[in-house]
Amino acid sequence: MLYGVFTVAAASRSVYQLIAQYQEAPLAYILSAVSAVVYAFITVSLVRGGEGARKAAIVCCALELLGVLTVGTWTLADPSAFPDQTVWSDYGMGYLFIPVFLPVTGLLWLRRSRRG
Repeated sequence: MLYGVFTVAAASRSVYQLIAQYQEAPLAYILSAVSAVVYAFITVSLVRGGEGARKAAIVCCALELLGVLTVGTWTLADPSAFPDQTVWSDYGMGYLFIPVFLPVTGLLWLRRSRRG
């Protein structure tokens, strides 16, 4: 359910930013849109179920975690590269750090669901 909420939040924010504010921070807004696509794919995979969808969700959660860690570190190391925040900026600080915990929780849940 949380992935669904983040899909809507990231998608609505990024669509608005891409349409109304693209020139201000294109990289940040494109990365927010990418995060929305990743969240949507994971949401669909988790809802769909099945071994193929589970494996796809594992890959996406791992890529999401890599993205959060990369963008989070990048935004701290070179703040001038991001004139505006992304969903993954500062490891998701603008979203109460949920973006950094979400893929970890997803990976743990997917690992546990395989055993069950």
